[in-house]
Amino acid sequence: MAVLSGVIRVMEKAARKAGGRLRRDFGEVEHLQVSHKGPADFVSKADRIAERTIYDELLAARPDWGFVMEEAGVIEGDENKPRWIVDPLDGTSNFLHGIPHFAISIAVQEPKLGGGGWGDVTAAVVYNPVTDETFWAEKSRGAWLHDGRLRVSARRSLSEALIATGIPFQGRGNFGEWTKIFGAIGPQVAGIRRYGAASLDLAWLAAGRFDGFWESDLNDWDTAAGCLIVREAGGFVSDFRGRSEPIHAAQVLAANDTLHSKLHKLLVNALKA
Repeated sequence: MAVLSGVIRVMEKAARKAGGRLRRDFGEVEHLQVSHKGPADFVSKADRIAERTIYDELLAARPDWGFVMEEAGVIEGDENKPRWIVDPLDGTSNFLHGIPHFAISIAVQEPKLGGGGWGDVTAAVVYNPVTDETFWAEKSRGAWLHDGRLRVSARRSLSEALIATGIPFQGRGNFGEWTKIFGAIGPQVAGIRRYGAASLDLAWLAAGRFDGFWESDLNDWDTAAGCLIVREAGGFVSDFRGRSEPIHAAQVLAANDTLHSKLHKLLVNALKA
């Protein structure tokens, strides 16, 4: 049974407090679908309230740490201390449309030794308020769903693999690039899914629900927690060129070691065409 460290307890407490409000607000979205005002303003407010709740909880626990947040941006802290990377509502479009698939993502990133920027992500929580699932990880301590250890899928064959992705939308992302990759990977795998919340896609990959994942044009707060959770579950995370960094947002390719190699080969050949 996993013993939660102090920092994970702080993160989970913040996520659960904000998640309770999001869960209640999500119950109102269905009623707002038929109103003349529509739900967009309501959802934007819910997003901001969730972020403020998380900010207040984390600040109270670690007053000298900085923040990177979707809504508030960068808030500097002590340059020698870690910082929080927060997405208060990953899957906003799902929330807006009454689709019960969204999450809160919180990660801890350490400053580089000797200064000069930011280094490894050392702690992560992805919390799904609808299912009440807390995916978490700490560097070198493994990845967990509540107190159960997570392991990436052991599948080795692409023909048995279920792959997740994110599709470009409304001017964001490169449709041409995505189409090439989809055309190369799609015929080789058992299926491709698009659920609309990258943090949960990565958490589900760590849990073995997906066998691989690719997406581009994300933000640090979308992937910081998920990348660590996948790695601590035994998975590989890189960009499309195969390079490994603490956080992948511009390009993400993740899977177990064997499938990552096979997916990467397909992806690289597709982009050469």
